[in-house]
Amino acid sequence: MTVPDTDERATTTDEPSARRAQTGADAAWPELMRLVFGGMASRLVGYCVRLGLPDAIGDDERTPQELALRYDARADTMFRVLRALAALRVLTETTPGRFALAPMGALLRGDRPGTLRPLARMLTDPAMTTAWDGLAHSVRTGEPAFDGIFGTDFFSYVGGRPDLSELYNAAMSQVTHSVAAAVAERTDLAGVRTVVDVGGGDGTLLAAVLAANPGVRGVLYDSASGSAEAAGNLRRAGVGDRCRIEVGDFFERVPADADLYLLKSVIHGWGDGRATGILRHCAEAVAPGGRIVMIDHVLPDVVGPAANALAYLTDVGMLVNGQGLERTRGDLERLCGKAGLSLEDVTPLPPTDFHWIESRPA
Repeated sequence: MTVPDTDERATTTDEPSARRAQTGADAAWPELMRLVFGGMASRLVGYCVRLGLPDAIGDDERTPQELALRYDARADTMFRVLRALAALRVLTETTPGRFALAPMGALLRGDRPGTLRPLARMLTDPAMTTAWDGLAHSVRTGEPAFDGIFGTDFFSYVGGRPDLSELYNAAMSQVTHSVAAAVAERTDLAGVRTVVDVGGGDGTLLAAVLAANPGVRGVLYDSASGSAEAAGNLRRAGVGDRCRIEVGDFFERVPADADLYLLKSVIHGWGDGRATGILRHCAEAVAPGGRIVMIDHVLPDVVGPAANALAYLTDVGMLVNGQGLERTRGDLERLCGKAGLSLEDVTPLPPTDFHWIESRPA
């Protein structure tokens, strides 16, 4: 038998693996390009929403000439924007030169229930995108880049910009709308007399819980600015007579003697020190036999093929913008332990990516 020389053996042995590597690279190339160009796509969607294109198109079809006239722009450059949005599946080019909203574009209309318009505008605001320029600083130091760039912390900055504050509150309300029904369905309020929604914002979550449980009373606990829209929303939901609004600071205290404390998207907004303090206040205030429930994302221990990339991007976004982070179940167990709580249940809340995270005093 003739033995191939060294070069021949290497070539023969490596050919299948080389082909596999090339095939993998070919398959990965388009996906990587989508990530690399993702910043451009985000900026384009942000421009589309700030301009008001989804509302201008509505249920109709529009030409570049019509939209250029409306926005005092050039028809040829408007066409380039519209076809790029169509390539991103935000719009559809129904016939040459005529554009309608695709399903994604319809989600950006301001007049539609469940609109993502405020969230899209907020996340593409220059203040939100500029903070990412300091990612290297945040990774190196663990400090939010936002503070150094803008000279103040994120929430103080938002509070000083009424336009961004309005977008932030509307975006958080919409996210809460998406999970409120699942929380109301999941919540077992047998034996519960009073629910406190800590950081309850505009009352969306508490309204859903009280509407599903006619015998229960509620307390919405938030800052004056955070709860400004709550009274009207609770009244319109028909639960205003069973709920009171209490203004306060959850870093200092929470209302006492309730049977259930709900904290939706509160704990993930803060580092372990401040998050532990909030939970400790709840542990000290809860009535005997009561529960403290967080509604948040829970990261798996290992990033698998089906991982929700948005949760991880949110995590890094909180690194550059503030003090918060997304946590695994193990992280939450340790956090609860520091606050004098025992983590008892972590259950997904489909169809959302949120989890029901239940604890009791240890």
